[in-house]
Parts: sequence; C-alpha cells; structure tokens
Amino acid sequence: MQPRLSFITLGVADLERSKRFYTRVLGWKPMHDEAAIVMFLLNGMVLSLFVQEALMDDAQVKNDGRGARFTLAQCLRSPEEVDALFARLLKHKVTITKMPKKVFWGGYSGYFADPDGHLWEIAHNPFLRMDAEGNVLGMSDV
Repeated sequence: MQPRLSFITLGVADLERSKRFYTRVLGWKPMHDEAAIVMFLLNGMVLSLFVQEALMDDAQVKNDGRGARFTLAQCLRSPEEVDALFARLLKHKVTITKMPKKVFWGGYSGYFADPDGHLWEIAHNPFLRMDAEGNVLGMSDV
C-alpha cells in the first residue's frame, strides 16, 4: 500500500448545517454536492461530508455513536495567520476548544470543532517545509 491519503470522510448529523459551516465560515467551495454527500478538493486530497446514517450503512457497521476519534489539521505559514483564522472563527461563533498558543513541540496551535464536533487543529509548525500552495514537502533540517 502506498503511503498516501486520498479522502477524509466525516459522518455528519446534518449535511446542510455542515455544508454551511465549511462554505460560509471556512470559505471553501464544494467540488461535488449532491443529496447525501458534499466534497471539497483540498491540496491533493478530498474532504467529504457524508450523512452519518448513510456512511454507517455504506461501511456496514452499527451506528452506535462509537468509533475512533481523530483530529484534522491544517498548517499555516505563521502564528499571525493562525490568529487571523481564529478571529474569523470567533466572529462566526465557532466552538473554540483551545485558543492558539505556543506549544511544547515548538509550534503555535489551537483547536476548533465543526458542527458535529470533529476537531480541527490549526497550527504553525516552524519545522515544516511547504510549497506555495501549502502542500507539505517534509521537515526542515533544523
């Protein structure tokens, strides 16, 4: 198996509410939008929002509210960019679980939750090498 990721699919309780969050608050544009799924093209991969019940049915698993918890993360180029994004999130009354601050590993990060409680970390990682579009190229030698 190649070490790459093509999709992250989030099971959501209310597709329209989640779509509004990702389009109006985060400013993303769907590349695909139909009855039960909305897809956003990211830098080389796709984030999809799929109605929770339909996702559980598709995966043939019991919809018991249990499962792995994880966070999604986006790295920005500076602590100032992180702060600017959090200012926008606060303006939209997004649930902030941790305001940005300097962290033990040498970066700067904070967390927010989307309408279904999926956690996003927004960080500046001074050790990360990124291209002009924000694609991760690796770690610096520092």
